[in-house]
Amino acid sequence: MSDLSIYIVGAAGEGIQTIGDVVSHAFLQMGIRVFTTKDYESRIRGGNSSYRIRANGPNAPRHSADVILSLNAHVAEHYSDAAEATCLRLGELSPDGEGSAIPFQALAKEHFDLPIYANAIAAGALGAVLGIPSDILSGVLRTRFSKLSAEALDRNLSALEIGMRAVADHPGLSDSLEPSDESHLLAGVHEVIPLAAAAVGCRFMAAYPMSPATGIMTAFAKDPELGVFVVQAEDEIAAINVSLGASAAGARAMTATSGGGFALMTEGVSLAGMTETPLVIVIAQRPGPATGLPTRTAQEDLNFAIYGGHGEFPRAVLAPSDPQEAVDLTRRAFDLAERFQMPVILLTDQFLADSHFSLQDLMIPKAAIASGLADPASIEAYQRYAFTEDGVSPRLALGQSDHLVRIDSDEHTEDGHITEDLAVTRPAMVEKRLEKLRRLQREMKLPTPYRTEDAETVLLSWGSTRGAVHEAVDRLRDQGERVGALHVAELWPLPTLTLPNSSSYWSVEGNATGQFSRLIETEWNLQLAGKIERYDGIPIDANAIIRALGTPHEEVDS
Repeated sequence: MSDLSIYIVGAAGEGIQTIGDVVSHAFLQMGIRVFTTKDYESRIRGGNSSYRIRANGPNAPRHSADVILSLNAHVAEHYSDAAEATCLRLGELSPDGEGSAIPFQALAKEHFDLPIYANAIAAGALGAVLGIPSDILSGVLRTRFSKLSAEALDRNLSALEIGMRAVADHPGLSDSLEPSDESHLLAGVHEVIPLAAAAVGCRFMAAYPMSPATGIMTAFAKDPELGVFVVQAEDEIAAINVSLGASAAGARAMTATSGGGFALMTEGVSLAGMTETPLVIVIAQRPGPATGLPTRTAQEDLNFAIYGGHGEFPRAVLAPSDPQEAVDLTRRAFDLAERFQMPVILLTDQFLADSHFSLQDLMIPKAAIASGLADPASIEAYQRYAFTEDGVSPRLALGQSDHLVRIDSDEHTEDGHITEDLAVTRPAMVEKRLEKLRRLQREMKLPTPYRTEDAETVLLSWGSTRGAVHEAVDRLRDQGERVGALHVAELWPLPTLTLPNSSSYWSVEGNATGQFSRLIETEWNLQLAGKIERYDGIPIDANAIIRALGTPHEEVDS
């Protein structure tokens, strides 16, 4: 089977992630690449949740299942519509439900008198029907539970064997996945951003917990070897302001939040623009407005990232699509922030936060980027906002030399004093700041092409839609369609670009108003042939793109 989709479904708190992690890492040990993602409701216990594994397929979402393992009958019914016609169903099923009924809870109580072992039994059952060797399954379980007591570990291993025996008489997959000699690692976007940030010299991070951005802060805090000082602030206003303070004092700094938190941060973003202070801000998008859907995904904050904050000042907006691009753009974000002395925003989303991608390698930058600080010894009379040809003034850190550094949120003179000189200084300072924006635009990178050499139709993606778009292109190419794609990672300011009119262009994004579509239509003077938009909180997949290509402005169903 070339592309196997596995749904592990249950209520929050029933341990579906444990099962998914064990099976995913067992596949990796067999040389089989996997892509994993999660679907869950905003609750601690109960509800309908799934851990999805796509084995031997692309790093992209798929909303149909070849195998469904369920930990309770109610949730099995909820996900029944995802089942393919030949779907193998097993686990806790309703009395009239299709599939192989296996009472995980009853088996756990029978053998251990504790329901907690039901998920290890389920992992054994799922691994067996997928054809995963028992020694690989047990080895992965040993690694995952290595911190447990010897007794607890032995019980989990026994539970795994019970699960394997429980499906001995049940049908498995007739066409199982073949092991290979390939080696893959599994990585998530929010796991690698802290690694990349620390590698390029970030030493301060402040944030207030807000799903789905919280994992970035916790990843920093859990790894003291990164050498990053982490502050959990009392709110997002404090988080951005203490981060700006750290940056002004010479520390490379960042913060992370979601849309609602960024709403509180916008005055701080404007402060960074006026004071010309470098800062990297991660916005992990989720559906709004207000609290919206805290555990679902969207691409609804592009306009907010570009325009949030009063006044006119330069900023850059970048959006990664996978872990390697997240590493590369994190480095790029800190570099641009330092060189242009401005805020830079990284846009991720819930889908990227909760997905793990198979990669054959992950390149983390080994060297820190060049410092944006000037040499105090080279300066006689320091002016923090000195007029220069490129708009970038020499920057010294507060208290790090004999020079007096004045930083002012009011309009100011070159040496940082408040001014109301409207005839000369104010216009000159506006031009100074906007000159940085003009030069920044010339440095922004062009879209990345994918199979566009003879394309009659070109799909335009940004952020997390890239995987689904590339899968759609590949499938359509296999059908003889001349389709290609352009992926835009550096979204603002868009580089100057004129696209050939020999192709028709379609945008693909996760919002209802076509924020990216309007941006490229305006900035590139581009007339789109169609817009593919999804805004129900579910990540767009290749099937939806292929269905929608026939009808411009089609609202995509699940």
